[in-house]
Amino acid sequence: MRNLKQLACFTIVLLLGACDQQQVPAPTSSEAKKMPSQEHNLGARITGLSIVQIQAAIRAGDFSVETLTGHYLAEIERKNPELHAIITVNPKALEQARQQDEALADGTGHGLLFGIPIVVKDNIETRFMPTTAGSLALKDNATDRDASVIARLREEGAIILAKTNLSEWANFRSTRSSSGWSAVGGQTRNPVDTSRSTCGSSSGSGAAVAAGLAPGALGTETDGSVVCPSSLTGIVGIKPSVGVVSRKFIVPISHSQDTAGPMAKTVSDAALMLSAMAGVDPQDPVTDNPHNRVQTQYHTNLDANSLAGARIGILRSATGYHEGVDNLFEQAIKALREAGAVIVDDLKFEPPKEFNTSSYAVLMYEFKADLNQYFAELPLTSSGDLNQLTLEKLIAFNNQHENEELAWFRQEIFEQSQALGDLNSEEYLQALSLVQQETRENGIDRLMTEHRLAALVAPTTGPAWAIDLVNGDNYLGASSSLAAVSGYPNITVPMGRVHGLPVGLSIIAEQYAEQKIINLAYAFEQLQTQLQYP
Repeated sequence: MRNLKQLACFTIVLLLGACDQQQVPAPTSSEAKKMPSQEHNLGARITGLSIVQIQAAIRAGDFSVETLTGHYLAEIERKNPELHAIITVNPKALEQARQQDEALADGTGHGLLFGIPIVVKDNIETRFMPTTAGSLALKDNATDRDASVIARLREEGAIILAKTNLSEWANFRSTRSSSGWSAVGGQTRNPVDTSRSTCGSSSGSGAAVAAGLAPGALGTETDGSVVCPSSLTGIVGIKPSVGVVSRKFIVPISHSQDTAGPMAKTVSDAALMLSAMAGVDPQDPVTDNPHNRVQTQYHTNLDANSLAGARIGILRSATGYHEGVDNLFEQAIKALREAGAVIVDDLKFEPPKEFNTSSYAVLMYEFKADLNQYFAELPLTSSGDLNQLTLEKLIAFNNQHENEELAWFRQEIFEQSQALGDLNSEEYLQALSLVQQETRENGIDRLMTEHRLAALVAPTTGPAWAIDLVNGDNYLGASSSLAAVSGYPNITVPMGRVHGLPVGLSIIAEQYAEQKIINLAYAFEQLQTQLQYP
């Protein structure tokens, strides 16, 4: 979550992680060794099927939940040694799958995600697996509890299949990191081209879905960490408004920007997952809002004709960093117009010069406060005294484990954050007020109102760059910060390819406009065959 060339451009995107210093062996499971016999063509049969279609096939008896789960476990064992997308698999996944089959047989099987294996970024707590944030300091962080969003997925019938690799500490450690690297999981690689990055920090989640290791994944975003890896791997990612999804028991960066979001191959699948994730959680007061009190079923209201007559604003200030991306974006604009959208061009987000410094300060202040609070609330378990950790002690731990943790890049963001005061600091309060006003009242809200827009669109980011563990990411630009800093929703949907590499289109709108941007993305998704750039 930084511009990799200049700290002044730090606000652009939360790109998270990078390195092959300590590659972790492919995760294995004793249960995976005892999988039921698989139909050899199951992978081919489910390729291209939506989550709803997979569920229909299960209910029709085409294959069992156990067989489906075994298939994905086998794919993880086969592909993960190269991709490093998965940190650990759930040792109880097949047992839980068998329970789902039994529930189906006795008529009690239900839920929006019934029988669907989902992988989860390893900064989100889950029972039966540690939650490491990619750091050796948390390698034994087995809390035996589910994050609130995981509890919702289980209630809706999902099987938590595995934990995905990520940029360590969601890439809020160094300005020269390589996205997708963690000391626990090694370097995540892009299944489109394994020499290239998956972006970050939800790197493993994006790679897992794109590689067919699961039909859906959870990521988290502070600035770009859901939409960027989705764009680079050619899938759909939704960064919901802050307050739509609970953050309880998720390793934090920033309470003003953090949110979990779904990642899937299609808009309809991502919308279905968001329907299962969203809602009020008393443990996260920001979720107690008017939007969540009326539960939205995003997946049931999809409208393929939503572009007709919609006024779409073209955010030109988020272009110009790659000619191939710009050319593809022009094709996308043409397709939007031909689908009936009214194009409002030449819009810009031009914040004051102190915006970048202020947005960086907000994250550093909140990171220290929020991380220390997370550590303090860890339960007393057999893993020891992790609830005695602090950011200061984490810095010391990394220095003591320099060969494993600091071999490729340092921890200067940690050190800068530790040097700051608390959330009562006047610097913090002024910075938070400035960045929220500039991205909300003076940003998205102003543009939407003045031009009577349905949404803003921009390229999500550039094509995937080559992994470079020595110098870090060759990152060019992105559009995520406007929605991230404001806390407003952003969806990325595949826009086409530049030299064979996926590029996404971001659709951004006002707070709690999830249904609207999902519909617009769904309509745009139908146009994809028109959008190819060599």
